[in-house]
Parts: sequence; C-alpha cells; structure tokens
Amino acid sequence: MAASVGVKHGLVSRRSSVYRDIFTNTSQAAGQQSSARTASSSARSQDPLHNENFCLELVRSRDYDGFVSSLLLPEEARRSSLALRAFNVEVAQVKDSVSQKTIGLMRMQFWKTAIADIYRDEPPKQPVTTELWRAVRKHDLTKQWLLRIITERERDLDDRAYKNLQDLETYSENTQSSLLYLQLECLGVKNVHADHAASHIGKAQGIATCLRATPYHSSRRKVYLPMDVCILHGASQESFIRRSREQNVRDVVYDIASQAHVHLQHARSFSLRVPAAATPAFLQTVVLEDYLQRVRRVDFDVFHPSLQNRNPLLPVQLYLRSWKTTY
Repeated sequence: MAASVGVKHGLVSRRSSVYRDIFTNTSQAAGQQSSARTASSSARSQDPLHNENFCLELVRSRDYDGFVSSLLLPEEARRSSLALRAFNVEVAQVKDSVSQKTIGLMRMQFWKTAIADIYRDEPPKQPVTTELWRAVRKHDLTKQWLLRIITERERDLDDRAYKNLQDLETYSENTQSSLLYLQLECLGVKNVHADHAASHIGKAQGIATCLRATPYHSSRRKVYLPMDVCILHGASQESFIRRSREQNVRDVVYDIASQAHVHLQHARSFSLRVPAAATPAFLQTVVLEDYLQRVRRVDFDVFHPSLQNRNPLLPVQLYLRSWKTTY
C-alpha cells in the first residue's frame, strides 16, 4: 500500500528534506506492514483448518439446507461436499453481486481458469479453490461437471426469463444435477440408476428453487418463471412484480410445482435399483418435498408469508431421513 504525506503549500525549502525522510520512512513502514498482511493472508490460505471453516461458514450463510445435508454425509465425504457447495455458492452469487454483465463474465473466467489450475495441481491460494483442489485429488472428481456448472451460470448472466419449462429443466440439469453427480463421486458411487435419480432430483430442485426465489426476484422487479406457462394462464410479469394472488398466478405456480413433483416421483421410481451408499447425496429431497407440501397447503400462493420462513423441524427431518436408505 502506497503511503502519502500531505504537504501544505508554502513550506520553506529547508523543511523539504525532513518531509522526504518522513515520506521514505513511512513508505518503508507501510511496505513492511503490507508485506506482513500479505504473508498473513497467504498463511491463512494455506491453513487447512482456515480453508475448511471458511467453506463451512460460507455454505451455512448462503445455502443452509445444503449445509445441514452435508453435515449428515459420511465423514469421508463431508468436507469435500462442503467444498463443492462453497464453489457452487461462489459461482451462483455472481449474477446478483454484479451490476454489469462484463464484470460477471470476468468472474466466471476466473473460475474457469481456477478449475484448469486445480487439475494441474496449481490451485489459486484462496480457501474455496484450495478446498476444491483437495476434493478433486481425494475423489478424482470429474472436471466436466464443474465446468458445466460455470458455463450454465455464465449463460444465465443474460438475465432473462426462461422461455419454457424445458429451458428451466436444462438449466437445473446443468447446475443442480451436475452438483449431485459430484456428490455421488465423493461417496464413491458409480451407478447408472443413481445418475438417473440425480438427474431428476436436480431438475426438481432447480424448478423448486426458481419458485422459492420468486418473491425475492419480484422485489427487484425481475421475473424468471417460464414464459410459456405464464402466457398459457394469462399471467403477466407485472402480476408477479405486484405480488398478485389472483387465480391465474396461482395456476402458473401450480403447473411449475407439479413439474417439480413429477421429477421427484421419477427419481423415486429408481429407488430399488439405487445403491444404499448413494442415498446420502439425495437428502435434499427432504427439503424439496417440504417446500412442495407447504406451497400446496397455501393453495399455491407463492407470496404467502409462511413460505418465507424456514421450517424449524427441517434439521430433525433430515437427520431422521439420513438413518434410512430411502429418498
């Protein structure tokens, strides 16, 4: 950090050498302090405990449901799961944290480069990338799934509503399902039926997340719900921005929630063929089912205040489900 010394106009020349000395000494001191801070920061980034705690706190604050689900995974997969979720949070929050698409694209390029460096065993000295590198080495994670998450999030920077439900399903497959494929790899599961189940669960989760986020997006005068469903029921974007509770708005929510339910049922149709070792990766179905049940109880009023409250029993429900070999 460069130091500066303010000098008043009109100082006599004999004082200038004194100020030069002060400036030099201050700059040296500042440089030493800056070097100390850099060394301290570098040391923290190389501290495994610091990196692990950073990811844990990031996921706890930004993805609480995923945080609780990860804590219930087998110990050998828990830390890697949190690293993956921290990576997902970092990439997902780019869209809401930038004011210009160009800046968002630059951040996405950072993550693409970081993934390439991770697979060259040269991870950037940053807590999430360091933990992700550890997970990649430990479980031989597939690079394709990580890059697919980034690429899809990058496309989403266009900030447009989905044209149809299929577009939303594609987005969900490329983001949520890809994350589940990586979770399965952390658990050491390579099974085609588990992959099919993960695909449908990811789609259901992505659809439900789009619904859950509707009140937040509406408050920012944005609507991302599939346009074909909105047009079908004559519900305009303005209806959602006004937080309308009219029947046509509820019908849109019903159709979208129903599609999430269909994917959940398809995922469960594979349950007898999915190995028990895979079921911890699917604990998110508890969260998904809880939301779908609650939105049904309020007659598909996506703006109902009760839907904005976290279910206090959810950690208990997740814990109980973790003891079973079903999802």
